[in-house]
Amino acid sequence: MGKDIMAEQVVLVDKNNTELGVMEKLEAHEKGLLHRAFSIFIFNKKGELLLQQRNSSKYHSGGLWSNTVCSHPRPEEKYEDAVHRRLQEEMGFDCELHKLSCIIYKAKFENGLTEHEYDCVFRGKYDGDVYPDEIEVEEYKWVGIDELKADMKKNPVIYTYWFKKIILHENIIK
Repeated sequence: MGKDIMAEQVVLVDKNNTELGVMEKLEAHEKGLLHRAFSIFIFNKKGELLLQQRNSSKYHSGGLWSNTVCSHPRPEEKYEDAVHRRLQEEMGFDCELHKLSCIIYKAKFENGLTEHEYDCVFRGKYDGDVYPDEIEVEEYKWVGIDELKADMKKNPVIYTYWFKKIILHENIIK
């Protein structure tokens, strides 16, 4: 596992998103503790969603397709600042973002790690160039939402857990 994940900290919260403390990201995922996260969904003027394929070297869900960006706010960082920071860092652009909703989910992975997140979902529109960080992103593509939903049902193993939950089960993205 990379040094970056070990040094990075996440904000631990309760089910009401009340801050309980901070912990190293890897330790929080090993213990399955609830922490803050966010998921960004960027659409173009054609209504297509920008997907990223997570780098295969990621600590979990490597090589899987996911929403535009998913990450964690740093301690003392507001969601609104964190989403713009990570969108720029991972995909090489920024745009206006609107918070839609928040969900809590818990998923255990084959490598023993557990995602237990208070995940706030943000949506934006963008039609410019994309400059993904190759450390984070292997590939990216724009996909229509109906096509995406059909493929998620047909090929669920190629998508991240939280992405499927937000698209298929929570119906946050319409």
